[in-house]
Amino acid sequence: MFSHAQIWGALDKLAESHGLSASGLAKAAGLDATSFNKSKRVTPEGRQRWPTTESIAKCLNATGATLDEFTAMVQGVPAAHRTIPLIGLAQAGSGGFFDDAGFPAGGGWEEINLPSVEDPNAYALEISGDSMEPVYRKGDSIIVSPNATLRRGDRVVVKTKDGEVLAKVLQRETAKTVELASFNPEHPLRTVERNQVDWMARIVWASQ
Repeated sequence: MFSHAQIWGALDKLAESHGLSASGLAKAAGLDATSFNKSKRVTPEGRQRWPTTESIAKCLNATGATLDEFTAMVQGVPAAHRTIPLIGLAQAGSGGFFDDAGFPAGGGWEEINLPSVEDPNAYALEISGDSMEPVYRKGDSIIVSPNATLRRGDRVVVKTKDGEVLAKVLQRETAKTVELASFNPEHPLRTVERNQVDWMARIVWASQ
């Protein structure tokens, strides 16, 4: 059986691995920002408070981490790694890197060793420019999962028919359009006609 310290320590590791504080992880999971504060992990009377299974599930969903990865963090076991393609964001818009389904194709890329994700078609994009600050900065790598289910509020990479590659937040989808919010508040909401979207995939992890 896992201890109180192990469970909370794993949540702290999960937050840190995604460049978040404990409160930032709680907020990303749709919980009260103070839910994971250290002051709330023990009652004033000294009784231990445990995170609920629902709150842990929400954190895994928000970060894209698997239950196996979280369990490894609880146990203090290093997460499994595998080599995946690394493509520069600026390169991604040119031909030869993706097939019609948005899966990486060809071989004109570097490879990096990062925590494994279940999607065998997963790949990494290296961020360039400042349009994704403060969430992602130049030089960060984001892992993209073409097979992951997409939901409103997900961080996504979108490639348009014109070859433009965008990393955004999926704000809203209709039968005709896809609305994308920018990470950088100085950049406006972007609406793309659905027939102009080549493919869209979820960002499931970031190396920062």
